[in-house]
Amino acid sequence: MNHRNDTPVTVIGLGLMGRTLAATFLKAGHPTTVWNRTTAKADQLVAEGARLAPTVADAIRPDSLTIICVTDYRTVRELLGADGVELAGTTLINLTSGDSAQARDAARWAGERGARYLDGAIMAVPPAIGTPEAVILHSGPQQDFEAHRPAMEALGTITYLGADHGLASLYDVAGLAMMWSVLNAWLQGTAMLRTAGVDAVTYAPFAQQLAVGVASWLPGYAEQIDSGSFPAEVSALETDARAMDHLIEESEALGVNAELPKLFKAMADRAIAAGHGGEQYPVLIEEFGRPGG
Repeated sequence: MNHRNDTPVTVIGLGLMGRTLAATFLKAGHPTTVWNRTTAKADQLVAEGARLAPTVADAIRPDSLTIICVTDYRTVRELLGADGVELAGTTLINLTSGDSAQARDAARWAGERGARYLDGAIMAVPPAIGTPEAVILHSGPQQDFEAHRPAMEALGTITYLGADHGLASLYDVAGLAMMWSVLNAWLQGTAMLRTAGVDAVTYAPFAQQLAVGVASWLPGYAEQIDSGSFPAEVSALETDARAMDHLIEESEALGVNAELPKLFKAMADRAIAAGHGGEQYPVLIEEFGRPGG
């Protein structure tokens, strides 16, 4: 990864992720300032060449890029809104986890104080930071993103999502929905196969092959969703619903939890009752797009 390494960077918040971010900037040659409530967490970074700021006000400089990675958005405001902290002319990239409404509120709040603000989400565990596997999402004004892309590229694969500050948080939680759905589906199948003495290690490669195959359907299904037209090119929803009954019955016969397949079936039944039984599976977007209950 090529990036300019002369931009001064400040990292506020030295939890496990914050310490890794700061160490990665240092390793890439950026003059790096750090601040944390518990100063001992900065010891190793200082030994590696970081400057420990005595206060948040001292840590934030107009000419530097400030990365903030703390517990929550309330803490972000508490730290950046403290007496003596001057945000005018600074660029803030907030990598704190939160929701899209908090991200948009934080952007307004920072803008009122004269700061340029990007919201972000780190789709990686700390050991991946500094490698292409670490995907870091950004949302906010594109010119602010482009201005600091070279510095941020030290951290991994940098992705810009759009001007809406809430997009990074939304992509983050949408990614969690994918992760838990794939894992839960695999656990369901594993629980069923274990009743026949098949261990998880034996089933996993087959499950992985299926997950990759299903993932390949997404772009085509996405076109149906965006066009609002769901011709049954592969199978009709009512056919899928019959297979769901089979999954529920088999789970119950094996003494395995059937809550997950029953949820699938309840949503399919509602869509069929609404007249969508002859359409293809993505027509369920209408069920996912409204509150349950």
